[in-house]
Amino acid sequence: MPQGGTEHPWSIARSGDLYGLNRWGEPYFSINSRGHVVVQPRGDRGGSIDLMELLSGLEERDLSSPLLVRFDDILDDRLERLHAAFERAISHYDYSGCYQGVFPIKCNQQRHVVEHLVESGRRWNFGLEAGSKAELLIALSLTQNPHALLICNGYKDHRYIETAILARKLGHQPVVVIEQADEVPRIIKASKVLGASPFLGLRARLSSRSTGRWGSSVGERAKFGLNLTEVLKTVEALKAAGLLDELRLLHFHIGSQINDIAVLKDALQEAGQIYVELTRLGAPMGLLDVGGGLGVDYDGSRTASSASTNYSLQNYANDVVATVKECCMPHNIPVPTLVSESGRAIASHFSVLVFNVLGCGQPPEQEPAPQPDEPLPVRNLRETLFQIRQVKDQPEVDISLLQEAWNDAVKFRDDALAAFRLGYIRLDQRAMAEQLSWACAQAINALLPGSKPIHEDLRGLQRALACTYYANLSVFRSAPDTWAIDQLFPVMPIHRLDEQPTELGQFADLTCDSDGKLDQFIDAGKTKSLLELHPLRDGEPYRIGIFLAGAYQEVMGNLHNLFGSTNAVHVRLNPIGSGYVLDHVVHGDTNADVLQVMEHDPDLMLERFRQATEQAIQSKALGIADARRLMDHLKTSLRQTTYLQE
Repeated sequence: MPQGGTEHPWSIARSGDLYGLNRWGEPYFSINSRGHVVVQPRGDRGGSIDLMELLSGLEERDLSSPLLVRFDDILDDRLERLHAAFERAISHYDYSGCYQGVFPIKCNQQRHVVEHLVESGRRWNFGLEAGSKAELLIALSLTQNPHALLICNGYKDHRYIETAILARKLGHQPVVVIEQADEVPRIIKASKVLGASPFLGLRARLSSRSTGRWGSSVGERAKFGLNLTEVLKTVEALKAAGLLDELRLLHFHIGSQINDIAVLKDALQEAGQIYVELTRLGAPMGLLDVGGGLGVDYDGSRTASSASTNYSLQNYANDVVATVKECCMPHNIPVPTLVSESGRAIASHFSVLVFNVLGCGQPPEQEPAPQPDEPLPVRNLRETLFQIRQVKDQPEVDISLLQEAWNDAVKFRDDALAAFRLGYIRLDQRAMAEQLSWACAQAINALLPGSKPIHEDLRGLQRALACTYYANLSVFRSAPDTWAIDQLFPVMPIHRLDEQPTELGQFADLTCDSDGKLDQFIDAGKTKSLLELHPLRDGEPYRIGIFLAGAYQEVMGNLHNLFGSTNAVHVRLNPIGSGYVLDHVVHGDTNADVLQVMEHDPDLMLERFRQATEQAIQSKALGIADARRLMDHLKTSLRQTTYLQE
C-alpha cells in the first residue's frame, strides 16, 4: 500500500506529482486548496471552475454521474494556440505563405462540437475535413465561410464526387483528395457530366516510416495514398482530361499520435520534394496538407513513448514551416499554404469524463480465531503466519525467508483445497485456510522493501492484494481505446487530493466482461497496473475523472451489455462575471433508446409485461398493488439512463 510518513505530511503538491497532473494537466488542470481538481478553460489567461462544485450544481439539475463535461473554452484555446504557433513560426522563418487548418470530423462528430469549432475558427478561415459521405453532409451544412477549406478524403463514389463539384458552385472550397487510383476516372466522368470540377488534391503514399502504435499504417503497405507511379499516371490523366489546372493540393499522413519529431521531418522532406515536382509537371498547386498526427502528451513525460511526444506544439509548427520552405526555395517554387488536420491535438483536452465508484472489493483482512479441531493445512498456515511475523523483528529483512514463507503458504493453501475436494475438511475450514493465506500475503507484502529486487511471485502480491473499485461506467462505451489499443489516459480522483491515498486499486466497469476494466495507468513515461486511491467512506461519493479523452472515444464506443452514452454538458466560463454558463445539455441514451437500436419495441415489451401481470393477478400469484408497482418500475426503467442511479 502507498506509504506516507509523518515527517512529510501529505499535500496537494504531492497529489499533483503522484497523478502526473503537474505534467499532463498544464495549462488546463490543477488542484485547489480544498483538494479539488480545478479546470482553467482559458489556460493561463484567467478564469477557473472547481470540478466538484460544478458536479454539485449539475446534480441539482438532475444530471448525475457518469457525466461527460465538455469545456468549449478549451476548444477555443486549443485553436488559438495552434494558430499562434504557426504564426510565430511563419514570422520567425520569414515564410511568405500562411497556415489554414481543418478539423477532421471523424475525431468528434458531435453537432455542438463541430458547430463550435466552425464558429470559433472563423477568424482564421478554419475548415473541416470529411472522410465519408455522411461527414461531407455535416461539413456542407455547417461551413458558411467561403474562404474555409473543405478537405474531402475517404472512399468516394460518383454521388460523393458530384456533391463536391456542386458544392463548389455554391461557394464552398471543396478539395477532393485522390487517395485511390480508381477514383481518377470517376472524377473525370463526373466533371464532364456536370461541366465543372472540384479543386483536386493527391494523397501521396510516402516511403518515410512512422513509429508508435500507428507506425504500420504508413509506407508501402498503407491503406490510402498513391505511390509515385500512380501519382505520375494521375497527373497524365488529369492533363489529358483538361483538369490539371484544378490540382491544388498535396496531402500525406504518417499516422495518428506522432511521438517522435524526427519522423515528421523525414516525411516533410519527402513530401516537399513531391510538391516541387508536381509544380514542375504543370499543376498550379498552392496547398500542402501535412495531415493529422500532431500528438498529445498523455503522460506528461515529454518522451517518444506511445503515450507522449518528444516535441511541443511550437516545435511541430517550426519544423513544418522550416522544412517546407527549405524544399521550395532552391527551386524558386512559391511556398504553399500549409494545412493540417490536427484533430487529436484540438479535441483531446476539452472533455472530462467523471464517474462515481459504487463500491470496493478487497481480500479479507480478518484473521480467523483458532479452533480446537483445525485440520493440518490450517495449522500449518497459522505456523507460517507466525514465522512471517517473527521476521518483522529482525534488524534487516531477509528476502529469501519471505520467499520461502510464501512458497509454504501457497503449498498449504493448495493442500487445503485438495482436502476439501476429497471431502476431508469442511467448508468453514476451507474458508479459514483462505483467510490465513491472505493474512500471510498481507504480512509479507508489508515487509517487502521498495528498493531491492524481488522475485516475481512476491511482486505479484501487491497486485493480488489490491482493491477493485467498481466504476459506474462502461469502458467499451466511454473509453474504448483503453480496451482496444491499450491507450493510456490520465485517470485520477477529482477530490480528496489534500488527503494521502492509502489504497492501491484498479477499476472494474459495469459490463459482464473481464476486459471491462481500467488497469493500466500513467507513471511518468512508464505504466503501472495499480493506482493510488482513497478508502471509501460510508454515504460519501467518490468521484474519478478520465482526462484528455475528447478525441475519438465517443463515436468509437459501443453498446456492450447495452450500456449507452452518458449525459453530456457543454460548459463555459461566464463572459460577464464569475462562475460558469451551461450552454447545452445532451441527454444520454435511455434503456428504451438502446433497446430500439437492437430492434426491440419498448411499447410491445410493456404490453407483454402487462399481459403477464394480468395473468398473475388472475391466478392470485400477484396482487394488484404489486402488479402496478412492477409496471411502474418497468416504465421508469425505460425512461432512465442505462447506468446505475445513486
